[in-house]
Amino acid sequence: MLKVLHLYKTYYPDSFGGIEQVIFQLSEAGSKYGVASTTLSLSKRGNIDNEKIGNHCANYAATSFEMASTPFSLSAIKRFKQLAKQADIIHYHFPYPFMDLLHFMVGIKKPCIVSYHSDIVKQKLALRIYAPLMHRFLNAVNCIVAASPNYVQSSPVLQKYSQKVKVIPYGLDKSSYPVADKEHLEYWRNRIGDRFFLFIGAFRYYKGLQFLIQSLKGLDYPLVIIGSGPIENELKHLAKINELENVHFVGALPDADKAALLELCYSVVFPSHLRSEAFGITLLEGAMYGKPLISCEIGTGTSFINIHNETGIVVKPANVSALSNAMTLLWENPALARDYGKNAEKRFYDVFTSTCMTESYKEIYNELIKE
Repeated sequence: MLKVLHLYKTYYPDSFGGIEQVIFQLSEAGSKYGVASTTLSLSKRGNIDNEKIGNHCANYAATSFEMASTPFSLSAIKRFKQLAKQADIIHYHFPYPFMDLLHFMVGIKKPCIVSYHSDIVKQKLALRIYAPLMHRFLNAVNCIVAASPNYVQSSPVLQKYSQKVKVIPYGLDKSSYPVADKEHLEYWRNRIGDRFFLFIGAFRYYKGLQFLIQSLKGLDYPLVIIGSGPIENELKHLAKINELENVHFVGALPDADKAALLELCYSVVFPSHLRSEAFGITLLEGAMYGKPLISCEIGTGTSFINIHNETGIVVKPANVSALSNAMTLLWENPALARDYGKNAEKRFYDVFTSTCMTESYKEIYNELIKE
């Protein structure tokens, strides 16, 4: 078995973001292709060795302190050195500045690959300080992988390393999601109804939820919002002052409820308006369930998943009327919505399965081992 060590700042069960999902899918699917995956991340739970996550082992180094949303760990240095010795390939997940430091502190000489998940967009001052280390790190690794050609074209950092950049789209495995059972389907159908728009995600500054909520004024289509985050009270207040009684904040839900709502929903709407949204796993989930998609053109992977007038509708970012018009078009044209949903599902199985992703990474792993 080819041994791969994945390194990122957080992992299940401490956090459940898109990058963690990608690491999980790669680690689980990899065993079918002769790849044994191990993960190392930081955790406030302390130092933990070989915790079983699915069919692979996860390791955690105790977080010592945090700075600029970046966790640091003294114990991670020793643990990374130990795990790196056992690995054939080190698979880094960018951005995580402490990871770059670890690479040089430990003196990694093995083949290295970086999954470049996102530019650093918001922390401009921190980026200026970090940039020299970042470029030294990206120069040192063997291969950089982005998740969409759209992101490669729009990223000034990736353009500098175009000779070593490859594109491998994120992939999901529907069999890793629970099957929506009758009990959960009936519960949500009785609570929400048969037709509703669905948003899934953390309530972060770049998600565009304020524009989505405002776009429903005067329409009041049913909207289910799964998730939580720092601007939750602000968003609920916005729904209240716009007198929107059909916006349902249901919180962060277990997978069984999430699967039921994906099964039932009419369309998945994803209003992220800033390029901090590098891909959009929720759009992939919507496509996987055969739903028409609504998203914004922000020059990233969202428009690689959702093809305008084919799998759904792509609108201008931060544009309330454009979101309103897109939802109205789908709502009033069920046949069009069905066609978009079928196209989205076909594109998912053609391009975005975890099998496609894992096979492509395995090819790169093999190339690096041969070098």
